[in-house]
Amino acid sequence: MARLAQTAGLTDVQQEILSTVRDFVDKEIIPHAQQLEHEDVYPQDIVDGMKEMGLFGLMIPEEFDGLGESLLTYALVVEQIARGWMSVSGVINTHFIVAYMLRQHGTPEQKAHYLPKMATGEITGSFSMSEPDLGSDVAAIKTSAKADGDDYVVNGAKMWLTNGGSSNLSAVLVKTDEGAEKPYQNLTTILVDKERGFGKVAEGLSIPGKIDKMGYKGVDTTEMVFDGFRIPQSQVLGHAPGKGFAQMMDGVEVGRVNVAARACGIAIRAFELGIEYAQQRSTFGKPIAQHQAISFKLAEMATKVEAAHHMMVNAARLKDRGERNDVEAGMAKMLASEHCKEVTEESFRIHGGYGYSKEYEIERLMREAPFLLIGEGTSEIQKTIISRGLLKDYKLR
Repeated sequence: MARLAQTAGLTDVQQEILSTVRDFVDKEIIPHAQQLEHEDVYPQDIVDGMKEMGLFGLMIPEEFDGLGESLLTYALVVEQIARGWMSVSGVINTHFIVAYMLRQHGTPEQKAHYLPKMATGEITGSFSMSEPDLGSDVAAIKTSAKADGDDYVVNGAKMWLTNGGSSNLSAVLVKTDEGAEKPYQNLTTILVDKERGFGKVAEGLSIPGKIDKMGYKGVDTTEMVFDGFRIPQSQVLGHAPGKGFAQMMDGVEVGRVNVAARACGIAIRAFELGIEYAQQRSTFGKPIAQHQAISFKLAEMATKVEAAHHMMVNAARLKDRGERNDVEAGMAKMLASEHCKEVTEESFRIHGGYGYSKEYEIERLMREAPFLLIGEGTSEIQKTIISRGLLKDYKLR
């Protein structure tokens, strides 16, 4: 039994779920991840297996046919899945952000319509805040939704949608005219139903194709282009125009815990590969794990894995208790992603020249880890969030 990244206080149900997922990762993901990733193939068989296990409904309440589990359970499941292949965790990440936003902010009718089908994976979700020229300045959103009778007419382009082609529901942040002075209060979340696939997926809506990426392959990352797209105003999340930014930020806090969990999963796998290789590879008459330079690397890597895991768990538990976790989620996301990069690089160094070969798993992890430094907000954005929260808490009276 591995001693790293253990979580105290789990229920029997949580332990059973994690054991089942870990077995699934070891048998169904790790053996196939290299080939699927190198070929940039969507992991349909793996996704179908996750649907059969009920993972698409993990955090959806039981009244909507989900498992009703906590964010902590979900984060620990994501940690295990990312340990196998980060792209698979990306398939369910945006799905759960949308499901969470519906659960927290949707109308009773929206919840009843979407959540049972999301629990089975019949409906899968993606979400979008970013745009081609946007970056971290969410208030500068240009994609507009103008009222026309009972509809909105949407024009503009969104960017960096994970599952943009493979999903059939997308929560999209757009600019509406609410007459508010603050830009954030003129942002609205709309629920866009569309066909799966690329090209024209609805009248006035297209998904141009997959963006070719350095890593994070298999899962599709796309643009979304609106050109006179009409959508009923009843598709506004929670029937609350102007509340989109707050709704999205609530979802992003869940997303940041998810990214932290993914970073933990990759770091765990990088450590596993490094410590295994260090015991198999010998130089100067003994395994390299017995050389002090390598043994010190292993000690530092393990410490970083452990620290990141515990910060991620703490952020998830705070959210589950209904407490604010913006600072803690930012800390967990920043630390876990930075440590993930460092642990992966050290494992790569331990592998030496073999780490540069595509035959070795660590080569893939080296391309995946950098994504987590920018996904759900860069480390610099996390520092801004953390410092603002701290200054509020420690404000001089």
